[in-house]
Amino acid sequence: MASAKDGAARVTNEWKVRNIEDMKIPATIRQLHRDATRMRKAAHAPYSKFKVGSALLAPRGRVFGGCNVENASYGGTVCAERVAILKAVSEGVTRFTDIVVVTVAKTPAAPCALCLQTMAEFFDPETRIWLASPTKIVSVHRFVELLPKPFGPKQLAEAE
Repeated sequence: MASAKDGAARVTNEWKVRNIEDMKIPATIRQLHRDATRMRKAAHAPYSKFKVGSALLAPRGRVFGGCNVENASYGGTVCAERVAILKAVSEGVTRFTDIVVVTVAKTPAAPCALCLQTMAEFFDPETRIWLASPTKIVSVHRFVELLPKPFGPKQLAEAE
């Protein structure tokens, strides 16, 4: 996976623009989009035929790719976003600035609830989630917009 050292810090509040066509997408994010598109091609989706690719950016520029891996038991299926997060965590990286998720749905799909819950463990509220097709980035959302009230370590600590 290519390093993306030139970018996370240069992304400004510009990303809050809702019309993605009106914003200048940073080179780092364009590279993440290419990485996620490439990862989508590696997806193992013989049951749903719904291939997903993701590319996750850590603050120091490391990139972790993921693709969905389906299993005949269905419950053993792992989504592309979680594959990327698990790869990063297995290498000691637990903080992230951006993730690009690529699908071929008419409206690119947002992460599922289980992926959002996994993200809650490692993403800051402002972590950006970019939704894309293989040919273009369609939208960007802050993590807190997609999961405004996550369950996490704070709730466990409060229960003690």
